[in-house]
Amino acid sequence: MRVVFATAELAPFVKVGGLGDAAAGLVSELRVLDADVEVVLPDYGILDLRVKEEIDLDVPEWAGPAIARSGSLDGFSDVTLVQAPRLERSHPYVDGDGRGWVDNDVRFMSFSAAVAALVRSDPPDVLHLNDWHTAATLGLMEAPPPSVLTIHNLAYQGTSDGGWLVAFNRRFEAFEWYGGMNPLTGAIALADKVVTVSPTFAREVLQPRGGFGVHDALAARGGDFLGILNGIDTQVWDPATDPSLSTHYDESTVSRKRAIGRLLAAEVGWGPSSEPIIGMVTRLTEQKGVDLALDVASSLGSMGARMILLGSGDRSLAAAAGRMAADSSERFVFREGYDEALAHRIFAGSDLFLMPSRFEPAGLAQMQAMRYGTIPVVTDVGGLHDTVIDADYDPENGTGFVAAEVTSASVADALSRAIRAWRSTRRRGAIRRRGMSRDWSWRRPAGKYLDLYEEIRLPR
Repeated sequence: MRVVFATAELAPFVKVGGLGDAAAGLVSELRVLDADVEVVLPDYGILDLRVKEEIDLDVPEWAGPAIARSGSLDGFSDVTLVQAPRLERSHPYVDGDGRGWVDNDVRFMSFSAAVAALVRSDPPDVLHLNDWHTAATLGLMEAPPPSVLTIHNLAYQGTSDGGWLVAFNRRFEAFEWYGGMNPLTGAIALADKVVTVSPTFAREVLQPRGGFGVHDALAARGGDFLGILNGIDTQVWDPATDPSLSTHYDESTVSRKRAIGRLLAAEVGWGPSSEPIIGMVTRLTEQKGVDLALDVASSLGSMGARMILLGSGDRSLAAAAGRMAADSSERFVFREGYDEALAHRIFAGSDLFLMPSRFEPAGLAQMQAMRYGTIPVVTDVGGLHDTVIDADYDPENGTGFVAAEVTSASVADALSRAIRAWRSTRRRGAIRRRGMSRDWSWRRPAGKYLDLYEEIRLPR
């Protein structure tokens, strides 16, 4: 089966959030299952592609000229980069001040037009689109192949000026959005199957409170809208082989984490201590509950814990984290930016992992934490609900601790319960081993996607 998989990100080559990790993990596992998957990415001008073929694409004048260059990136084959006006940027979405590029509508409409042209030139069995950056594709083709749209983050929809509606030659009314244009609503209406990245998030977004304005459009799809829980790349995230770690371990030797924790503490300037380390690796956004984490961090002294935050994003949250780090350096450390190796050391060296999201379509970090024997403390939303079992309420199966409400008080309570459990060697070991023993890989999710492909595939 041949699949064209269009995405704005592909880890580790282009990675801003979970989309890049999810795209890379799913594609890799689909290939293991013998699917012939071609990944199509915008050419941001930052990737070193070993080119095997180059073709001009037949796109509308406003989208061109466009060129598709196919080849391989380091260790990743069958990748096509689309060159089109304005796609080349230092960051896929935002400028140096963290503001979205003012011409993002032109950029990703052009990318969608190029994907449509590429598919027309050599139709695959299935076209798999991801998020709003590729969603306009289905309105720019008169006869698209069977299609799947995966929504990784419904909060971003790419809404733009209604003048774009004249560009669509199929079902332009599906893209109309209160006088403007919404590529995501159009693809929700036109794709054969619409998927989001966890079963609980799929239920949450059907309600006005969680649906980001498109709950009715999703509900109208009935059984063609579903949730498939993401996985993680268990080869990249493997404490037994991780090159970022000086000490390796597995489920049977998880006690070796203590050595990594001591090195992590020393790396950030802390002295020896028996207190647990709380890790947090995240984008600095309101969605991720970073403000809630900072509220809780002000009580680290009374909790008897220390915390490391790694991330970048919202300037005001970064400034608040910086102030806290300056005032409480013996308990709170903030590293602004993203350092892949440091992230791996935080996952391995921390005892607890904090993830107080206001909403979370799937979440990868909580699965990565459990893979590394680090106990997650999460809110009860989306994919966090689907992956973390509260060890106080289900002692036989618990893998972490869950805040019942998305409030500072509730998160502090869950974190306090986690610290108490961590101080019991027996409970700590049992919770860690349960999390590490779960299959967090892409094997089952990829199998479900392959079943979807077979369901919509046209007979030859």
